[in-house]
Amino acid sequence: MFFVFLAALGMVACKPKSIAITQQNVREVLTQYGKDNPENEVLIETPYGNIALKLYDETPLHRANFVKLIKDRDLDDAEFYRVVNEFMIQGGEMALQLPYRIPPEFNRKYIPKKGTLSMARPIDNNPNMESSAEQFFIIQGTRYTKEDLEMEMKYFGLTLTPEQKQIYLTEGGSMELDQKFTVFGEVTEGLEVIEKIARLQLPGTEAPSKKVPIKIMLLQRPA
Repeated sequence: MFFVFLAALGMVACKPKSIAITQQNVREVLTQYGKDNPENEVLIETPYGNIALKLYDETPLHRANFVKLIKDRDLDDAEFYRVVNEFMIQGGEMALQLPYRIPPEFNRKYIPKKGTLSMARPIDNNPNMESSAEQFFIIQGTRYTKEDLEMEMKYFGLTLTPEQKQIYLTEGGSMELDQKFTVFGEVTEGLEVIEKIARLQLPGTEAPSKKVPIKIMLLQRPA
């Protein structure tokens, strides 16, 4: 398999723990860390197949933070622990609680379409809609009808390009999250894996019917 080949030959070696981040230095440290660590391709191995992701350079703080989580091995015991069919799958290490939040990096170029990657967002005491530093989710979403698309655009006060409207109509997504959660990457291969995991949702809960352990690694393309 293409992904396995890259994982075996191109996995980035983990480094020792880097400088600690606090809420006071988060922007400064992540900015420098991103310059020193430019990786933007990620592979998530699951029991249901592999998910390849590309991280956006236009959201540098979120990209740097995700790379740092992987290199610091903070996600070594991660799993998809929350699944909501036709909405999203959420992952991370539930016990991990980092002492900072990531400043939002909303970008009208990126909408929460199917397959996009975002960090979760603490609800309490978070007027600036800062992101969680450790919990992430991937959108499954649903396809919109033209009527629902126009209604939700009006309800949420969104302005979409013709191309973005077409994405919601043909690929799907979760429009209610637009400009509320920073989108900082997207699935490049493995959308079907998201579908499989989302369908594990236990009725009446937001939990999977069985544990979904994951292994997350950085990839680098051969020169």
